[in-house]
Amino acid sequence: MKHLLLLLSIITCSLQAQVTISGIVKDASTLKPVPFAVVNFSSDKVTTSDVTGKFEFQNKESHQSFTISHNAYEKQTVSTSNKNYFVIALVPKKEILSEAELALQQLTALNLMKKVVANKYLNNPLLKLENYSCKGYNKLVITANPDSLDATIPSVFNKKKKTYELDSTNYKFKKFISKQNLFQTEVVSQFQFKEKQMKETVLGLKMSGLKKPIYEIIGYKLQPYSIYDDKYELFQTKYVSPISEKGLVDYDFKIVDTLTIGTHKTLIVYFVNNKKIKKNGLEGVLYIDSFSLGITKAVFQIQGVINIKATHEFEFNVLENLWIPSYNEVKIVKGKNDDPIKILSGTIYFEGENDEIGKQRKKEVSDITYVLSKTHFYDIDLTSKRPLVNKSYAIEITPDALGKEADFWKVNSKETSTIRDLNTYKSIDSLSVKRGLESKLIFGRKIINGYVPFGPIDFDLRYLLSFNNYEGFRIGLGGITNDKFSKKYRLDGYMAEGLKDLKFKYQLGVARKIDDFSNTWFGVSYTDDIQEIASTDFYIEKRTFKIYDQRPFNVSTFYQHNTWKAYLMTKILPKSESIWQLTQSKINPLFDYSYRNEGQLYSNYNVTAAAVSIQWNPFSDFMYTPDSTLEIEKKYPNFTFQFTQTIPNFLDNNFVFTKIDLQSNFEKKYVNGQKTSFFAQAGLAFGDAPLTHLYNASPNSLTEGNVFERITVSGKNSFETMYFNEFYSSKYVMLHFKHGFKRITIAKKVKPMLVLVTRMAWGDLVNKQDHVGIDFKTMNKGYFESGIELNQIFKGFGLGTFYRYGAYSLPVFQKNLSIKVTFIIDLGF
Repeated sequence: MKHLLLLLSIITCSLQAQVTISGIVKDASTLKPVPFAVVNFSSDKVTTSDVTGKFEFQNKESHQSFTISHNAYEKQTVSTSNKNYFVIALVPKKEILSEAELALQQLTALNLMKKVVANKYLNNPLLKLENYSCKGYNKLVITANPDSLDATIPSVFNKKKKTYELDSTNYKFKKFISKQNLFQTEVVSQFQFKEKQMKETVLGLKMSGLKKPIYEIIGYKLQPYSIYDDKYELFQTKYVSPISEKGLVDYDFKIVDTLTIGTHKTLIVYFVNNKKIKKNGLEGVLYIDSFSLGITKAVFQIQGVINIKATHEFEFNVLENLWIPSYNEVKIVKGKNDDPIKILSGTIYFEGENDEIGKQRKKEVSDITYVLSKTHFYDIDLTSKRPLVNKSYAIEITPDALGKEADFWKVNSKETSTIRDLNTYKSIDSLSVKRGLESKLIFGRKIINGYVPFGPIDFDLRYLLSFNNYEGFRIGLGGITNDKFSKKYRLDGYMAEGLKDLKFKYQLGVARKIDDFSNTWFGVSYTDDIQEIASTDFYIEKRTFKIYDQRPFNVSTFYQHNTWKAYLMTKILPKSESIWQLTQSKINPLFDYSYRNEGQLYSNYNVTAAAVSIQWNPFSDFMYTPDSTLEIEKKYPNFTFQFTQTIPNFLDNNFVFTKIDLQSNFEKKYVNGQKTSFFAQAGLAFGDAPLTHLYNASPNSLTEGNVFERITVSGKNSFETMYFNEFYSSKYVMLHFKHGFKRITIAKKVKPMLVLVTRMAWGDLVNKQDHVGIDFKTMNKGYFESGIELNQIFKGFGLGTFYRYGAYSLPVFQKNLSIKVTFIIDLGF
């Protein structure tokens, strides 16, 4: 498959000639576009114009004419002879409806929609049928119309050379796109619907220009299978559906025509969101069976930074008296965007409207590029009894999906292949290769977690340079081997030294994969390093790379540990990851501290503990691929649970204690650009636990200097007004609330987001007198702080201010106040 040279023998479907009929429908008196006019070619071939009045139809059956109709206009019949593009001017009907008649029309449409919503559970196959299955053939193409670009080669004045040079960019692109598409993929899947759950198993897969497929593209949810959910998800954004109780309020409805499609009388209802109630929403038409009140066809559109049109078509099943999905289509084109936009893992890139100095630029390649996805559903079995296998995965890609022969594609391909399609598979000079999408995606997966791949090793950026009050500047080098080294074994480790304490630290580890399906690894490691006291580490939690992490700068209380660890890391439990480990550590606090236990003071001690850490994402969707398991759609809330138990009289363990830790995240994004997030964390330690293994609530404020001298960078889920070493707990709970408003455009590159923040924590510590040598407080009365952040003011930088109040507020106003620099970066992967 290296250059996909075998594709011509694989695709054996004929190259049928077909004519595309397209045009625009306008009002004859105002010349304004007429959205959602009905374009009727035959009793079963009906489409509508879009929100801009444009329409397009594949005239495979060589229809000689078609009609254009709309309730507000006179019907018009158009001949197709010798023409492929039409500008159609509809004449408004002479009778002018009164306001009362218009209101009655709208009420009639609303009453119809109320009946549709009331009956949607009888018309939704996912709810009415206990189980059924079908196959789906999807073809996704990124391409452009070569006739939309000027083919001339203009000259450009080069100021440095003081000469005129030819700018052949558009010319070369037109020549390229005339021969092939930019990118395309074809997927054949088996869909199973059982117990209100859908499972997709990918049986066949082709993707142009790549040695290995970009599986994330398959996981993108461009449009839903069902249109009956209360939320309609279009290109991974959820909107209130017009076929819902809330949609009856949020949308205005109008019956634009009545047709007979096949043997079914069909009402065509136009819907648009009510601007008085909601600024953002869908617009489109619903074809409604007047007898069953089921949807026979639906068109949804969004106009914005990108313009999206999604179409759903259905076929009628007589036995079940039910309309079953038969065809989905979604088209994405460039809208009005001030800034560049990357979508589909960077496979398509839309330039901003203006150049760097704010002037409107000339038309570029990205202005005519579009995404077109078509899905045909076939081999529909409404009595399927096939059980769901591995149902925790929303999508499962079979190991042989990439190696299907010609006969497979001959049977399952439902779209006619053009010469451009065939050339796209043959050519290695596709968009995916030219932009290095495969290597960029791999690099992006690594760099977002702080790794830089270099041959068989992924170097870990955490270890290059850091700073804290104990070590001073800390320099080091570390990493982990990747698949180029081995798919069964991996080595990891690091080495570092502080320029202040001049102590060498290191870690060495080795692991072996023992199961591919569950991605289970068994490993052992040894660590000689230091760690912040009372810090809470969830062993399974995925780390997020920070280019600059300020919080450790101000930490001064550490303990030195020598730790042996044996662990088992697995994804065998559905929608979860877990690590099961046994550790033995020699602990030496690097500050004045001793722990009193049974009358004896310990200034250093041994801890042997067994622990399990589980991260559970019950609402997320996962995809299983031959390479790995991917979380294709993150949904909230998610949960992390950790249990730690020291083992008495084993490997010189000195203390017996138990720790239970819990964490949960919730995030909700709104259509209008706002976002609400909630973070909760709690811990309980009981038994003989030293301070090194208790909790500090993640403080992030300096104790010295005035409010301006204490300006630092904000941390993640930190208390920005809480001083280091101020509070410690053996049991605690903390809550973080954030709400971010839509970004405000002040200038082209100045678009801050206002974020409101509130944090609170409660904690207590039993036997406080047993912790000798350090003075601290507990949070039994509750700790509170609130603040305002103005994030991403410029180049990712922003400002925040926070104030502490309640029982632990300080008598001096400035001591309660904290000013922070915020930094958020979008890596664009």
